[in-house]
Amino acid sequence: MAVSYVTTSPEEEDKPRLDFGNIQTPLIFNPSMLNLQPNFPNQFIWPDHEKPSINVPQLDVPLIDLQNFISDPPDSPSSSSSTLEASRLISEACKKHGFFLVVNHGINEALISDAHEYMSRFFDMPLSEKQRVLRKPGESCGYASSFTGRFSTKLPWKETLSFRFSDDKSRSKTVEDYFCDALGHGFEPFGKVYQEYCEAMSSLSLKIMELLGISLGVNRDYFRDFFQENDSIMRLNYYPPCQKPDLTLGTGPHCDPTSLTILHQDHVNGLQVFVENQWRSIRPNPKAFVVNIGDTFMALSNNRYKSCLHRAVVNSESERKSLAFFLCPKKDRVVKPPRELLDSVTPRRYPDFTWSLFLEFTQKHYRADMNTLQAFSDWLTNKPI
Repeated sequence: MAVSYVTTSPEEEDKPRLDFGNIQTPLIFNPSMLNLQPNFPNQFIWPDHEKPSINVPQLDVPLIDLQNFISDPPDSPSSSSSTLEASRLISEACKKHGFFLVVNHGINEALISDAHEYMSRFFDMPLSEKQRVLRKPGESCGYASSFTGRFSTKLPWKETLSFRFSDDKSRSKTVEDYFCDALGHGFEPFGKVYQEYCEAMSSLSLKIMELLGISLGVNRDYFRDFFQENDSIMRLNYYPPCQKPDLTLGTGPHCDPTSLTILHQDHVNGLQVFVENQWRSIRPNPKAFVVNIGDTFMALSNNRYKSCLHRAVVNSESERKSLAFFLCPKKDRVVKPPRELLDSVTPRRYPDFTWSLFLEFTQKHYRADMNTLQAFSDWLTNKPI
C-alpha cells in the first residue's frame, strides 16, 4: 500500500511526514534557545488529555534476581527453585503491564558507567557535530533532535542517537563500524564501548527470553533460539531541562513496537507507565535494569503478555539520560506464536509478519502509540498482494 501523509488536518497532524519534497525546513531543536523564548513553542505543547503529571504514584514492579539463574546449571536445585519463582513473578507482571526489574544480571558496572559517560560526551558535542550522523527520513538509526524532521506537532523534548546491533557472527563489529564510518576513527572508543554494551545486552536478553519461555509453558530454548542472530537497536536518550515541563513530554505515550526493551536510567526520575487507568512511575535504580515487553513479543505470546503504554516526562531543573536496548528478531524471521500457545480457547490474535516490515511501518506509515500493533495488523490484512 502506497502511503504519503501530508500534515493538513488535526487527525493527521502527528503522522510521519513522507512527502519530503514539500516539507519546509524543520525546526532546529536547541533547548538552550527555546527555553529563553517568552512563549513556549506550540510544536512542543501536547493536548490537554496527554499533558504530563509530574507527581504520580510509584508502580509496584517485581524485582527479579537473576544470580542463580545465570550462574547455576539448569538442573541444580537452587537454580530450579529460583527459576520457578522468577518465572512466576514475570508471568504476573507481563499479564498486568509487561514491566519488571532485573538485578544481579551479571553486567559489569564499569561498562554501564562507561556507556553513560560516552553518552554524555556525545550529547555535549556541538549540534553541527551531532548532525553529521543525522537520521535520514524513513530510517531508524542516526541522530534525531526531537524528531523535528518527522513530525510537526506533539514534538518530544529530547535528543536521541540510535544505531543497529547485529548478533550475526559474520557481522560481529556492527556498532564499532558505525561509529568509525559515520564519525571518524576518533570515535573508535565510543564504538568499542557500545559494541561491548550491546553484546552484553543481547546476552542478557537471551537469558530473559529463556525465563519468558518457561513462564509461558513453552520449551526453555524456544524464544532464545528465535532471537539468536538478533538484529536489534540501541538508543541513547537525552532529555534536557525544560522551562515548561507541564506542557510537553520527553517521549509521548507509546508501546514499544520491538520485542523486549532493556533500559538503564540515570538518577533522574522520568519513566511513567499507564496501569489501571493511571500513570505510575518507575523510580531509577542504578543496580537494576528496567525490562518491558514490546509489541512484537506480545504477538509472539499470542496476546498473553502485554506491551504497555509508557512515556517519559521532563523537568525544569535536571537533564536526564537513559540507555535503551531494543531486542528485535532477525529481520527476515517470521513472527508467529508457538503451537503451545494456540488452542480452541485462544486462537491466533495477529497475522504472521516479519520484523523488517513492522519496522518499516513504524518509520514510514504510523507514529508509535498504544494501537501500533493493531494498526499494523489491520494494514497487513488490507494490504494488496
